[in-house]
Amino acid sequence: MSKYTELTPANFEEITNKGVSMVDFWAPWCGPCRMIAPVIEELAEEFEGKANICKVNTDEEQDLAVKYGIRSIPTIIFMKDGEVVDQMVGASSKQAFTDKINSLM
Repeated sequence: MSKYTELTPANFEEITNKGVSMVDFWAPWCGPCRMIAPVIEELAEEFEGKANICKVNTDEEQDLAVKYGIRSIPTIIFMKDGEVVDQMVGASSKQAFTDKINSLM
């Protein structure tokens, strides 16, 4: 069972407005997105209860992608208490994601 949270316009603010959140903007047809998917799942387990690890399917939630200025995927945004504090574009290593999350906690 996945521990990450699928975000929609209905739950986005409620989930990301408290604490640290990592939000992966992805699509099913995106090769690099599929490459980092297992890493996202591992991070969701490791940071359960400490940080919100979330995903947004840009095919289904285009309004959120537009709102956050997502031009290419995967784009991972890092939020603290509802504010975007950083972002990474493209596939990256688990260690890079872990370091970024830890630096915000």
